[in-house]
Amino acid sequence: MRLLVTGLNGTLAPRLAQAAAAAGHEVLAWDRQAVDPEDEAACEAWWRMQRVDAIAHLGMGSARFAGWLAARCDRMLFTSTAMVFDHEPDGPHRTDAARTARDDYGRYKMACEDAIAAANPGAAIARIGWQIDPTRAGNNMLMALDDWQRRDGRVAASRAWTPACSFMTDTAAALLALLERPQPGLHHLDSNVEEA
Repeated sequence: MRLLVTGLNGTLAPRLAQAAAAAGHEVLAWDRQAVDPEDEAACEAWWRMQRVDAIAHLGMGSARFAGWLAARCDRMLFTSTAMVFDHEPDGPHRTDAARTARDDYGRYKMACEDAIAAANPGAAIARIGWQIDPTRAGNNMLMALDDWQRRDGRVAASRAWTPACSFMTDTAAALLALLERPQPGLHHLDSNVEEA
């Protein structure tokens, strides 16, 4: 499979690219320095030169760009976030729960989900939570907790807390499985619904 991956300068996309390459897939990067995602003519010209079997959209970009990508390939995967749900009411949340995000990031991801679903009903949308990895910066629970400790001198916690989190290598494997064996619709890769 020739897999286009966006977000390779980010946190999780490099782990997905490593897993895909190890499984024998060819990984193609979207280079936003060479092709501006908001320049539709440049995107179209670049796309016509590619042979892509699947897209994994893990990068940031507008909801319009997310929909544009989704319309280009039947096998489409988008990583969204558990933050499409506000913390009140607290989770766990099911895939059919109403999205309640009040912050800009959660609302941005909701707009991307909507654009992708409208452009490609067969797309897979994977909502993820905090990622755990000892080496990667970005959306990483360990580094966030370290920052919290440095800032406040302690990490406030509760035995009642059931965080939405996953090990980054496990998330990458789950994303790759959704690409290799497409399952359209919403997926919670951070879900602790049953355990909670």
